[in-house]
Amino acid sequence: MHLSKKLVNTTTLVTVLSIAFFAALLPNAIEPAKAQLAATQPSSGPLPSGVTPLITITTDPYLSCTPNPIGLSQNLLVNMWLHPAIHVERQFIRAFQVTITKPDGTKEVIGPIDSYCGDSTAWFEYVPDQTGTWKLKFDFLGMYFPTGRYLDGSIVTGNTGNALDSAYYKPSSTPEIEVTVQQDMIASWPPSPLPTDYWTRPALPMNREWWIILGNYPSTGVVGGGSNWPANTNKYMSNYNFVPYVQAPSSAHVVWYREDAIGGLVGGTTGQISLAPRGGTSEVTAPNVIYSGRCYRAYTKASSTGTVSQNYWECFDLRTGKQYWEIPLAPGQTAPTILTYEPGGGEVPGAIETSGSWRVYGVTITGPSGNTPGRIIKYDLDTGVVAVNITGPPSGVNAGTFYADPWVLSVQNLGAGKGYRLINWTIANNAGSEVFVSVGTQPIVDNFTQRVWGNISWPFSSLGTVDYEAGVAVSTGSVSSNGTGVAIGQTIMAASLATGQMLWNITTDLSTGYETFFSGNTGVADHGKFAVRMQNGQYYCWDLVTGKQIWKSPLSSWPWGVFAAYSVHSAYGLLYTFDYAGVHAIDWETGKQMWTFTAPTPYAFETPYHVDNIEDYSWHSTGAVVDGKVFAYTNEHSPNEPLARGWRLFCINATNGQNIWNVTEWSNVGGGRSFPGAFADGYLAVFNWYQGFLYVYGKGKSATTVETPDVAVPLGTTVLIKGKVLDQSPAQPGTPCVAKESMSTQMEYLHMQTPIDGIWHNASIEGVPVTLTAIGADGSVTELGTATTNGYYGTFSKEWTPPKEGTYEIFASFAGDDSYGSSAASAAVSVVSANKEITIPEQITPPDYTLAILGSAIAVIVAVAIVGILLYRKK
Repeated sequence: MHLSKKLVNTTTLVTVLSIAFFAALLPNAIEPAKAQLAATQPSSGPLPSGVTPLITITTDPYLSCTPNPIGLSQNLLVNMWLHPAIHVERQFIRAFQVTITKPDGTKEVIGPIDSYCGDSTAWFEYVPDQTGTWKLKFDFLGMYFPTGRYLDGSIVTGNTGNALDSAYYKPSSTPEIEVTVQQDMIASWPPSPLPTDYWTRPALPMNREWWIILGNYPSTGVVGGGSNWPANTNKYMSNYNFVPYVQAPSSAHVVWYREDAIGGLVGGTTGQISLAPRGGTSEVTAPNVIYSGRCYRAYTKASSTGTVSQNYWECFDLRTGKQYWEIPLAPGQTAPTILTYEPGGGEVPGAIETSGSWRVYGVTITGPSGNTPGRIIKYDLDTGVVAVNITGPPSGVNAGTFYADPWVLSVQNLGAGKGYRLINWTIANNAGSEVFVSVGTQPIVDNFTQRVWGNISWPFSSLGTVDYEAGVAVSTGSVSSNGTGVAIGQTIMAASLATGQMLWNITTDLSTGYETFFSGNTGVADHGKFAVRMQNGQYYCWDLVTGKQIWKSPLSSWPWGVFAAYSVHSAYGLLYTFDYAGVHAIDWETGKQMWTFTAPTPYAFETPYHVDNIEDYSWHSTGAVVDGKVFAYTNEHSPNEPLARGWRLFCINATNGQNIWNVTEWSNVGGGRSFPGAFADGYLAVFNWYQGFLYVYGKGKSATTVETPDVAVPLGTTVLIKGKVLDQSPAQPGTPCVAKESMSTQMEYLHMQTPIDGIWHNASIEGVPVTLTAIGADGSVTELGTATTNGYYGTFSKEWTPPKEGTYEIFASFAGDDSYGSSAASAAVSVVSANKEITIPEQITPPDYTLAILGSAIAVIVAVAIVGILLYRKK
């Protein structure tokens, strides 16, 4: 029986969004093959005249309304069902109807509506708008099912479906049910606040409100939206380097680390040369995928014989580094780089997915090689084994862009100058066809053409840069000359995703007043606009529909502001750009530079770059925008040896450009064109090229201890309460917990061979606050105040004079912060009368060893003297 228990109103299914978007976007969409419907179909209402069904069934209807009573303007859930149930392939179509009588006597009819297949159930939600007594009645209108083959509630032709004889289900009605609507709201299950303390996976289903921080990495294919989506941020995760639905670390606290490759200075005859960290034959990086608190990473290592290299991928815990498994990849296989979320089918056709039916796969999509088609490989993330391996894009169709789970846009080259086609297709296991190949419990389609839902003429050889909200793609090309051998200009062309029609086409070069591109990799389409950085260091912006130039941004700084990173970042209504003069935020509406962040060098002669005559580090790298923060590296295009000292990873407030934290980190993955980190659950897993270490930053566990005198003290005595607050993270267990402001210094001292007095931070290491409370035996509570730990040792102490006799429980609690989870401890203090004699345990008086030791020394001296005399006499 399929009854609704609660309507979830906080999440929109990504699949529904995607289908709705492209149903309007691609009017020529090709639906997968479906069975042909018969001319005669079931009908609701009285039995049609002239018809004699094989069987006539008396029905028994049921109606439920909850909650009852209910508050005004709250959602009333109405469930209805019919007994007996029908065949799983049959459905009561437009046969259920509910009549609602309001307190003022007016009536409203809901329906007729359909039931689910098989179990004869239906439901809806209704919002009462009057206080008083409401009445609801469920009427089943009757249903005649002709003889035929039934599939998904309809009669189909051919041999598809289940052959059933005719039947008529007789009409029936329930008595009226009364519902009391009151002015006051009825309390529902209290919402769960987002966690602020240390937490772990799995998140219990009772904590429904946590869904907005339980996203995974990467965000490729994610479609956002709704009230929890950040304002002025595109719902489609195109090339914006924005990671939604996750939290990011707010301090430089290291949770754990490991050495993944040999890095650092080589030394010896090489002088000051550093070793570029590599694992096997490929660059070492952070996890490719993070799902449900587990990290997945591909790498290369030697085989067991040590004669050849083997590609592997592994799964390890995000919070602890514990490895769950390590699996070699078969030839031709690559580790997944995207995630897909697939709802399983309900127990009956058309039913909402049942509990536990969802599947999450790691996915690899490969393009064709020659005449060999590409592959769609889905991995089971629990075990790492291949769950689905099916045919992907055929020859002439590229692997495409995974733009909205489970949808992919690929471009087909028709060859021989015939042009191109834009193919919209799905990687979903059930692609809508009734021709399946069974793999485990998941039906899949091993026929690429049956996955295609859209196929239109396309003017470009590639998809280009896309604003999916606007439904427009931009393609750029170079204008060159044999006289120069390099590009002297660019073309910018825009086309509609809905029709494939070219919208506009302009040329940019010095003669047109537009300048030339700094790099096409700086182009971004968002907010109905296309912006790209030019050689003069300014961004130029055009309207996506008309091609009209809207604005150009100011030059960030001269002369080094003209050199930039090959990356784009867009979120919160801002375009974030990195160049050799800093990190800048540009307003999408006006082109105005909203803020700039720079990283001055601590000493002269370290870099040639400067802003306003102040030496600064350059920013040639790709960053990430996460959780209201911008993560960015200082770096160069082609670093010289010896490497610059002082490159760092910065966490910057995305709204105002203020520094949140920074730490010694450097990466040159892909020449700085790829961000070497991954975000999930409030953690950043990132690879540090300076050392060859994988670091995970985020919140760790803490441990608090407290000590009091272990003997009773007389009233009026001042007692010393003392204890420690220590870090329990795997990276540095048993070390002091320190304040956020001192975290970078502490981590660099512990893990990066940096002096404790530091270069970048204050020499003083600050501790954390500990709240002390005394609870008497009579239940009285005395707040003793706050003690701050010594940042170097983690210790704290506080004097207190108990006010009266009795036993006190002393509680020491550390509330936790951006770096640590909370912890607490307790100890007892016994206070007795000041006049009461205190019994001191008898102590055994130790013997006085002084004379014994002196006597032994004298004896030794005498013995030596006697031996000397004897030897002298012998001579």
